[in-house]
Amino acid sequence: MTQSTQPSKNKQLEQISDLELAQALMERLSIPEKDWHKLKSNRKARASEIIAAALVYLLKDQKEEALQRLEQATGWLNRSVSAPPCPTHGNQKS
Repeated sequence: MTQSTQPSKNKQLEQISDLELAQALMERLSIPEKDWHKLKSNRKARASEIIAAALVYLLKDQKEEALQRLEQATGWLNRSVSAPPCPTHGNQKS
């Protein structure tokens, strides 16, 4: 196939809405359940998934939700937020 008959990446991206792109990014950056314990304290991973969610809310015109998530992501990046302890660990029955 020649380059002139191949659809360019830009043309392909033009067919996808901004919201769909943001949702795909959010899905890609979300920490999978199987990796949660390994990545729950990873500041870059946590901030990335939260920022992607904020973008989705912003594109849906839910500015307050977007702002809350951006503030939470900022907390991960500036170390003012940390992961809570896992509710399934450390629970001892008396």
